[in-house]
Amino acid sequence: MELKRVVVTGIGALTPIGNNVQEYWTNLINGVSGADYITRFDASKFKTQFACEVKNFRPEDFMDRKEARKLDPFVQYALVSVDEAIKDSGVDFSQTDVDRCGVIWGSGIGGLRTLVDEVVEFNKGDGTPRFNPFFIPKMIIDIAAGQISIKYGLRGPNFAVVSACATSTNAIIDAFNYIRLNKSDIIVTGGSEAVVNEAAIGGFNAMHALSTRNDDPKSASRPFDVDRDGFVLGEGSGALILEEYEHAKRRGAKIYAELVGGGMSADANHITAPHPDGLGARNVMRNAMEDANLKPGDIDYINVHGTSTPLGDISEAKAIINLFGDDAFNLNISSTKSMTGHLLGAAGAIEAIACILSVKNGIIPPTINHFNDDPQFDTRLNLTFNKAQHREVRAALSNTFGFGGHNASVIFKKID
Repeated sequence: MELKRVVVTGIGALTPIGNNVQEYWTNLINGVSGADYITRFDASKFKTQFACEVKNFRPEDFMDRKEARKLDPFVQYALVSVDEAIKDSGVDFSQTDVDRCGVIWGSGIGGLRTLVDEVVEFNKGDGTPRFNPFFIPKMIIDIAAGQISIKYGLRGPNFAVVSACATSTNAIIDAFNYIRLNKSDIIVTGGSEAVVNEAAIGGFNAMHALSTRNDDPKSASRPFDVDRDGFVLGEGSGALILEEYEHAKRRGAKIYAELVGGGMSADANHITAPHPDGLGARNVMRNAMEDANLKPGDIDYINVHGTSTPLGDISEAKAIINLFGDDAFNLNISSTKSMTGHLLGAAGAIEAIACILSVKNGIIPPTINHFNDDPQFDTRLNLTFNKAQHREVRAALSNTFGFGGHNASVIFKKID
């Protein structure tokens, strides 16, 4: 069976460093940190008092106020980024076979804000159950995919993906496969997350997963630095319009890049810690390159998972050297989480967009907040510290790894 080619024809982003793609990309290449003190709730008693929040976002600017109240923020974020991506793609669904257009969307946690609010309200009462009739539809992870399909009338494949912090990369891979297997012509894909709240900050603090650098939030996410002390929680959404190549050509669509490979693997090691030698990370990158029929020397940029945790960063670097050999030292490597924080299930989507724009524009976003070298890292690795670098990017690889040992990688390439 001949596989169809899959291209990216639209992108949308709502992030802690920009509420649209242009703002996001400009701040990425300028090394802007999205971290600051939490405004969503009083965090003064928490070990971590900062996060990478989406800023200056008012849902009523994008949707009816009454409708917005029926949606958890993670769904609001999804609808906003998808709207940007669809407009960017130029697709007219009234002139398209919507039975062959689908939505594959992901979130690592879903409507946690809604869950927390409903439980808190219940506990304020006398035990009489008084719950919002939209409680369950606002909270469930699949509702974002459902809302997107309803809004645009898309009747093709429609489901949610959940694999912790690998979620939206897995969603992209599923969308890629549906199109190249000729099951769909267009898939709206990506992920959203909105968990800057008491439960998430408290829960991740209890795991000792978050940075506690409360004296200097903007420099708290410092991947590969010797003083890294955990990740910074982020929120937002990223959307991609994936389309079958010939279908895109027929309608005269602009094409950002071609999606040429996706890989998946499991660490099978620990519920939260990566394999110490990066075995799962090596395997997932190898699987993606084999799927794309590319060699290590064909990759110019890796957007690493790079969360700024003591164990995760070193295991990923080991995996890159193990797989790429001497070609590892010709790569640019960067962690854009140093600017956006960690968007959990939405991380893969916004980082895929960073890769797509690197391929398109020939610019590598930096890893900011590097102050002191960690002797565990080979100094020959170009980790793109503190300043963006210009180079041709023929192909870019994006890594995402999730609690439970889930690993997913995708590769975007210049269109031939």
